[in-house]
Amino acid sequence: MPKIGLEVHGYLNTKEKLFCRCDAIYGSKLAKPNVNICPVCTGQPGAKPMSPNKKAIDQTIKIALILDCKINKKLVWQRKHYDWPDLPKGYQNTISGPNVDPVGEKGNFLGIGITQVHLEEDPASWNPKTGKIDYNKSGIPIVEIVTDPDFDNSQQVYDWLKQLVVTLGYIKVMDKNSGIKADVNISLPELKGERVEIKNINSIKNIKTAIDFEVLRQKKPGQLPKRKETRMFEESKGITIKMREKDTEKDYRFIPDPDLPLIDLKDSRIKELEKLIPETPHEKLEKLVKKYKIDKKSAEVLSRKIEIVEFFEKIIQKIDSKLAVRWVVVELLRHLNYNKVNLDDEGVEINEDHFIELLELLEKQRITEQQAKEILNKFIPKSFSPKKELKGKEKITDEDKLEEFIEQVLKENKKAVQDYLGGEESALNFLLGQVMKKSKGRADIKIVKEKLKKKLV
Repeated sequence: MPKIGLEVHGYLNTKEKLFCRCDAIYGSKLAKPNVNICPVCTGQPGAKPMSPNKKAIDQTIKIALILDCKINKKLVWQRKHYDWPDLPKGYQNTISGPNVDPVGEKGNFLGIGITQVHLEEDPASWNPKTGKIDYNKSGIPIVEIVTDPDFDNSQQVYDWLKQLVVTLGYIKVMDKNSGIKADVNISLPELKGERVEIKNINSIKNIKTAIDFEVLRQKKPGQLPKRKETRMFEESKGITIKMREKDTEKDYRFIPDPDLPLIDLKDSRIKELEKLIPETPHEKLEKLVKKYKIDKKSAEVLSRKIEIVEFFEKIIQKIDSKLAVRWVVVELLRHLNYNKVNLDDEGVEINEDHFIELLELLEKQRITEQQAKEILNKFIPKSFSPKKELKGKEKITDEDKLEEFIEQVLKENKKAVQDYLGGEESALNFLLGQVMKKSKGRADIKIVKEKLKKKLV
C-alpha cells in the first residue's frame, strides 16, 4: 500500500508582499511583468527587508488553528539557500527548517495528521525556455501545509484537498483566485522503495492524476526508486518526469536570518485569533442535518461557503425550513451565479431581513412565486424592503378578476384550447402562462389552474 504525504502551498489574502510594501498582485491580473517590484523583493545589493507583514502572520496562525495545530510562540526566520534564477537573493526566507519551530505543528484535519504549517516568501516566475524572469510575485507571502504520510490512495487525497479548500474558505485567508499547488511525496514501503517527490502540481485534479501514474510506474519492473528523487508532472501527457536527485535539508544550508528579528507571539494575540475561528464546514453540515433536519444534499450545498450557511442560519430562525432551503439553495444561488457574484463580494449587499420579509410575503400568499423571483432579481447590488415594491401589486385572488383574465385568454387562444381538448397537456401550461402575463405575474396560479381545468371540459 502506498504512503502519500502532501506539501500544500497557497497564496495568502494580503494586499502587500511579505517584507516590502509592493502590491501582492501578479500573473494575469497584471498587463506587464516586473511592475510591482522594489530593491527588497528583487534582492538588490544592500537592500534590507522591512518588518514582516503582520496580516500574513495572523492568517498563517488562523490556518494552523483551524487545522487543530499547536501554535509555537517563538518563531525564527531562516534563510533556505538554493541556486535558481527565480530566487534573486540566493535564498528564501521561511519559518521552517531544522532546529526551528514552524508556526503550527502536530495538528489533524479529517483524520490526516498535520506535520506543520509555516509561512514563507514566494520566488519569482522564471520561464526556463525563454530565460525571462518576472519578479511581480517575488516576496508574496505563501503558507505551506505539510501533512503526515497518512494517505494511501489518490481518491482519498482528492476528497481531502477539496474539503481543505472549503475549510480555508471559511476563514477567508487565502487568495481565492489563485487556487493551491502541492508537492506530493509517494513511497511504496512494502516494496522497500525510496520516497519520490513530485513538485508544483497546480490543481486537485492533476494531483490525483499524478499520484495514479506514479504509483503504477513505481510498481513496474526496474522502476522502483532506490534513491530519493524529485520529479515533475507533465500535464499534457499525464506523466511524471525525473528532474534530479532529492535535495536534503543539508543541501539548503538553513541559517537564521540576521536581518529579521525573532517573532515572539503573545498569548493574548493567539486568543484573539482563536475567537475568529468559526465552526468548520464539517461541523456546519452536521448541525444542518441534525439540528435543522435539512436533507444531506442541500446541507452539503449550504455548507460549501460560510457566507451562505451563516445567511441561511439567520433565515431559518423565522422561515419554514423547506421554504428557506428552496429559496437559498435554488433561487438565491441561481441569482448570484447568474450575476457572477458571491454573497460576500464588495458592493453586494443582500440584507437577511429583506430576504426574510420576501419569504414571509410568499408564506402569507400576498405575492406569487413569480413576483418573489422578480423582486429577488432586483436584490443585486443592494436589497430593499419588498413591501415597498409591492404597493398596488399584491397577488390577485379575487375570483371575479381571475375569471375575467381567463375568459380573455380562452377567447384569444382558441387553437391552444383545441390542442388541450385534443390531448396535448402542454397546451394547459401555455394558457396558464398567458393568464400570468395578463395579470403581470400577480394571478394566484393554483386558483387559475383549477378554473381552467373546469372550463376546458
